[in-house]
Amino acid sequence: MKPRLLFVGVGNMGNPMAANLLKAGYELTVFDVVKAKAQNLLDLGAHWAPSLAQAAAQADVVMASLPGPDQVRQVMLGEQGVMAHVRAGTTVIDTSTSAVDLVRELVALGKTRQVDFLEAPVTNAVDFAALGRLSIFVGGDKACFEKHKPIFDVIGEKIFHVGEPGNGATIKLLTNLLWFVSAAAIGEGLMLGAKAGIPLDTVWEAIKSSAGNSWVAEHDVPSIFAGHYDPSFSLALCCKDLRLVNEIAHSQGYSLTMGGVAQSLFQEAMTTYGPEAAELHVVKLLEERVGLMLRPPHGQAVESKA
Repeated sequence: MKPRLLFVGVGNMGNPMAANLLKAGYELTVFDVVKAKAQNLLDLGAHWAPSLAQAAAQADVVMASLPGPDQVRQVMLGEQGVMAHVRAGTTVIDTSTSAVDLVRELVALGKTRQVDFLEAPVTNAVDFAALGRLSIFVGGDKACFEKHKPIFDVIGEKIFHVGEPGNGATIKLLTNLLWFVSAAAIGEGLMLGAKAGIPLDTVWEAIKSSAGNSWVAEHDVPSIFAGHYDPSFSLALCCKDLRLVNEIAHSQGYSLTMGGVAQSLFQEAMTTYGPEAAELHVVKLLEERVGLMLRPPHGQAVESKA
């Protein structure tokens, strides 16, 4: 018999994960601060939780997909939050990108209440979430992970048990570090080709056929060419993750050179365009500085703001 699930946070990533669990036959209750985000899930048969505390008390497994550590702390540790109301024997699975110290705090608290806590941050963007093809980095008790592997198999394709609590956050954040460094660098590569007069589609195909290829080159370049800069992930989230990954390095006794540069670039982009602007506005910084928007075939001049 499948466990009763409560899914907290049904935004860009949580919504498709919850939808796939519904389609796989799980009894699912959902909660979000914006009820409208859950309407498609209610249409699929999910139950709405008017009270987070009450729903947590009735669930066998609580899952969460939240923007960051601040929201995780509020949902998990608030007076009406999950950890204050779940029953002994419940498992909490947090798919958010959180902080290492907070993960360990929640695992320790869970042990005092006979509640298992697994961190399970996910990656591969919204389109793969919809396909149930996420990569998932699970930190925590191995036996608990194995018990709930069927849940992970619904939402993910490549599932890693990475050991101790906090290791999942570390893996997720280091992969995001590589993503954001690549996102900033891809604009520079495209610009070099465009300014040389090479058609941008040719530049892109050459990159993908070379040692310079990457997930960013394959997945993100169309968002630059289209001029929407990938609205599925905000600059605020980029800056949050870069802060967290740099904090991990500092806690280990050193600093990240590329991590520091990336954090400065994304912070400049967020200051310039706002926290809700799309991730690849870090490339728009370069476009506006050079005066050329990276639009096939040869780019478009930046319009004068005068």
